[in-house]
Amino acid sequence: MKYPLSFYSTQKLISTGSLTCSDLVDFFLARIAETRHHNWFIEVYEDEAKARAKEIDKKIAAGKAGSLAGLVIGVKDVIAYQGHGLQASSSVLDGFKSEFTATALQRLLDQDAIVIGRQNCDEFAMGSSNERSKYGPAANPIDPACVPGGSSGASAASVAAGCCHASLGSDTGGSVRQPASFCGVVGLKPTYGRVSRWGLIAYASSFDQIGPMTHSVRDAAMLLDAMAGQDDRDHTLLDMPHSPTAQVLDLPLGRPLRIGIIKETVDSDGLDPAISGYLTQLISKLHDFGHSVETCSFPLLPYMVPCYYILTTAEASSNLNRFDGVHYGRRSTEAKDLLELYQKSRSEGFGVEVQKRIMLGSFVLSEGYVDAFFTHAQRVRQRIYDETMALFEDYDLLLSPTAPTAAFRQGEKLSDPVTMYLSDIFTVHANLVGAPAISLPLGMNADGMPLGVQLMSAPWQEELLLRAAVQLLPDEETSIFPEAE
Repeated sequence: MKYPLSFYSTQKLISTGSLTCSDLVDFFLARIAETRHHNWFIEVYEDEAKARAKEIDKKIAAGKAGSLAGLVIGVKDVIAYQGHGLQASSSVLDGFKSEFTATALQRLLDQDAIVIGRQNCDEFAMGSSNERSKYGPAANPIDPACVPGGSSGASAASVAAGCCHASLGSDTGGSVRQPASFCGVVGLKPTYGRVSRWGLIAYASSFDQIGPMTHSVRDAAMLLDAMAGQDDRDHTLLDMPHSPTAQVLDLPLGRPLRIGIIKETVDSDGLDPAISGYLTQLISKLHDFGHSVETCSFPLLPYMVPCYYILTTAEASSNLNRFDGVHYGRRSTEAKDLLELYQKSRSEGFGVEVQKRIMLGSFVLSEGYVDAFFTHAQRVRQRIYDETMALFEDYDLLLSPTAPTAAFRQGEKLSDPVTMYLSDIFTVHANLVGAPAISLPLGMNADGMPLGVQLMSAPWQEELLLRAAVQLLPDEETSIFPEAE
């Protein structure tokens, strides 16, 4: 039979009895086996997923199943799942198994989601290409010679390739949205403080956010509804009520939206020429829906990437202090004293990119430099926030490309970190200000590689964001892979 890859469409077949959770798990396991050479899954929970599928089929038959019964998900290797491996794709956590489950993941499990495996990522979520992993690089599902994006690249790729309905990733500067763009799927970063970060291995605590990658906007809304809400174990969550968004996606918006296209993003050097053509079509579509679209300016764009990397590396150097061979993580067997234990354990355990960011973060926090770099970057972040909120007084949504280009080739940017970091130039904005943003498939470039468009709303406006997004991307029933149908 034809398997629709969006969970919303799959759920309809489950409700009529024409498809079971066991059927789904078998289908996805077969897809994972077929694509194993692309290095997307670190571990596949085959027996566990099959057993859970049988349990949930019984609950469905008894009328006692949760709202996500039949949802099959993959989990990025930075999100805790009790009794399962958790390594942040790093040697420093070799053999570690989590003693608890992250709140966001637990809430999906409580609604009868099925976890099918643990997914590859850039080490400690530090990367834009999924090439910086202990397990080796992950491949793009459309062209394996290209990267899938990062750091949640394998998570996005496995969704695109039909290995699961959805994946849970983390987004610190675009690590859900940029891979979604490179792989042709939907990627949602919620408002900072909307979804609990408890159980997420921290990279930069004031930026990190868990978010879903899916085949449709509706699926993303369903996962957000299940994950959102207060958690006493995460004190960065704000007490903002979250109304079920998936139930109102099809309701009329009630008024035309004011949408601003950030001029500096579409005039950016190195922008893939195909993006301009697709944006023209998108603007026409928005006008057809009655919305107004205007060009707006955000001259602080060139300062966002430097500001982001100063602050995130500073937070990373603090967060990764605990992986020292004593408290957590790999312990060197060659050390002769305590200082050497610290040095050898961290040098042996951390990869080059993580070491680089720890050292940069330690530098910007060091005496004599903290005011010149860290404190100044905090002021710049506040300025970016203030001017972004001023834009949201005039516009309901801000529109931009998700990334300047389609996926680049494996190894192309590894020797040029500045060029690599600029892959996130459009996505870091939402993390700097804590706003929600979503990447939607925009089309293919001349080489047949996916491009993405990003919508961003003011903080706590996920309902507006998703209702606008579903107008642009109605539910799709097919995969880019004919054999997956």
